[in-house]
Amino acid sequence: MKERIWIAGPCAAESREQILATARQLVGQAEVANLKMHYFRAGVWKMRSAPGSFTGAGDAALVWMQEVQRNFGVPVCVEVMSPRQVELCAKHDIRVFWVGARTTVNPVEVQQIADAVRHSGFTVMVKNPIVPDLKLWIGNIERFLNADVASVMAIHRGFTDAQENVYRNAPMWQVPIELKVRMPSLPILCDPSHLCGQVRWIPEVAQLAMNYGFDGLMTECHHNPSSALSDAGQQMTPAEWAAMISRLDLRSGIANLELVKQRTILENIDNQLSELLYQRMVTVDEIAGIKRKDHIAVVQPQQWQQVVKRYQKHTEDTLYQDFLEKFLELLHQASIKRQN
Repeated sequence: MKERIWIAGPCAAESREQILATARQLVGQAEVANLKMHYFRAGVWKMRSAPGSFTGAGDAALVWMQEVQRNFGVPVCVEVMSPRQVELCAKHDIRVFWVGARTTVNPVEVQQIADAVRHSGFTVMVKNPIVPDLKLWIGNIERFLNADVASVMAIHRGFTDAQENVYRNAPMWQVPIELKVRMPSLPILCDPSHLCGQVRWIPEVAQLAMNYGFDGLMTECHHNPSSALSDAGQQMTPAEWAAMISRLDLRSGIANLELVKQRTILENIDNQLSELLYQRMVTVDEIAGIKRKDHIAVVQPQQWQQVVKRYQKHTEDTLYQDFLEKFLELLHQASIKRQN
């Protein structure tokens, strides 16, 4: 069975104390669980969506990352967005970096970074663009392959999607699976932290990534997530991380990638459908409270007819309509039961 690659560390470098404490706990937990942590990650320079958000400690944090590398014997990696940042990494003996999802939408910026590391000993990890454009993702990867760096990996962190999604980013598993089909020798890792947005979904998504043949995980961890200055809700504690990695069912390989690609779509739909159905019942409970307060009858036939119309979009499929009729009847009865 091939060795998986485990990367963990905080979303952002906040202080020397935070970086060293998180690294110390991660290394300690990995040793207890008999795990190998391949890289320690931290966002030194953070590109944030909202102005005024914490953007990392900047250049000063490179010294702290050096300390982690020296004190704990674990290679470190950071995100870079410019050739200048690549140069600073080299000066601080940081030989691994990733290119983030916001940067990878711009081939010009990616090419500038690739030119800065041409024929170097850098290992480069390329995150998917925030848009589900496989051609763009492959193009970015090829820029670094053509630059003859030491190693190139891809990282799947989900995509921005206008439709409602229970995760922070839409997984669209079929996209990285298709990348694996086209570039079978390229290591592909999953970033379940950015994909999920909340810790409670990370173990489930991490296991899905392993089921689909991913080569490892990049997970955000913080020694005290409640105090994190950015993305607190998606950062695991080092103990939670080690427990999750230890529980993963690691499969040796995939016989039929086309079958896996279709199953990825189905499993992702099932996971979100489960969560949305539960959220629907919670909303039904809130509606019941409003009806009791305002003395409104539980059963509202006209309102339910509107619900039914929302579901009836595939009238040409007789089998689906038969299923839908039974499902909606069950859904309606369950809602009435909860309200009563």
